Parts: sequence; structure tokens; C-alpha cells
Amino acid sequence: MKLYYSPGACSLSPHIVSRELGLPVELSKVTFSADGRTTEEGENFFQVNPRGGYVPALRLDDSSVLLEGPAIVQYLADQAPEKGLLPECSTRAYYDAISWMTFISTELHKGFSPLYGNPPEEEKAKIIDRLKKRIAIIEAALEGKEYLLGSTFSIADCYLYTILRWTGQFGIDLAAYPHTKAFVARIEKRSGVQQALSEEGLEPVA
Repeated sequence: MKLYYSPGACSLSPHIVSRELGLPVELSKVTFSADGRTTEEGENFFQVNPRGGYVPALRLDDSSVLLEGPAIVQYLADQAPEKGLLPECSTRAYYDAISWMTFISTELHKGFSPLYGNPPEEEKAKIIDRLKKRIAIIEAALEGKEYLLGSTFSIADCYLYTILRWTGQFGIDLAAYPHTKAFVARIEKRSGVQQALSEEGLEPVA
């Protein structure tokens, strides 16, 4: 399998999952430029992902391509179910994991997207205010817990950590959310996370 990624983007989530699972996933860095998007191998990335050319994308062993981060991390988790990064299907824990994945995707991930378009300051302030309210929900959920599902580390934590890394560049101080800040520090101690960060040339944020 090959994971197409951009350093620090949402593709960091499946990158972390692959390393936590110990799967033999190759990496292909996608370069964004005014001329387009190009893979390390010189491919036009829009041909890999025709849905807008976004990372991540996962090329499977049969040469087909799986798109969308939440689907990719679930697929990866299913390749090593014994590792328990996704609870058994049809259990309450499974649905809780999917619920958190959906919340992170629609309320946090998409919430940050407008900020990358350099909106006017007044609009930027409103966007950040909405994000802070969503982070407050995460803060309450993490009280007394190591991870979103309690003591069990899951794909939802990989996704949440990835998105929380973006807070600093937009002036959102996680010190105001001590449970969330502790969560980020806890995640960064994991060997799979450290490996993924190193491979993308990223520094810890905690």
C-alpha cells in the first residue's frame, strides 16, 4: 500500500494509524504548487484523486485508490484488527468511535478549512470562536479519560490529534483546555506517532 500525504495535513492521521499498526505502508509526498499537485514519483495527483486533489489517498495492493481520511483509517484498522484501533463492529464502542470520527470531520476539520483561505479578520475571529466552542466539547469529553473512548486508544484519537496540531498556527492556545492539552502530550509519547512525525519532518507541539 502507498499513502499519499502532505506534511502536517490531515493525511497525518492515516500515517499515524499505519505506524501504530505496523503495516508496510509506503509514503509518497504530494507537492502543492501554482502549477498543480505532483507526487514524489512525478504523477499528476489529480489523476490519483480526481475529487479535488486532496490528501490523503491510499493506493491499495490491487492498484485501486481509496479516498477520504475517515474511510482510509477504518480500512487500515481492519487490516490488523488484533491491534484494537477500531472496536469490533456492531459494538457500542464501535459506534462511539464512528461518532467521534464524524464529529471531528464535520465540526473540527471542516471548521479549520476556511482559515486556510485567509479570511478577513472579522470573519476569522468568528471562525476561531466557533472552533473554540467545539474544542470545549472535546475538553469536557476528555475529563477523566486518557482517550476519546476511555482507556482505549483508537483511530479517533489519531484523527483528533492531527487536527488539534493546527490550533497553534491560528492562535488557539490549548492551555485554556488542560485535558485536551494533556491528551496531545499523551499522544505524542506514542512510538507510532513519533515515527510518523519524524517521517514527515514535523516537530511535537506539546
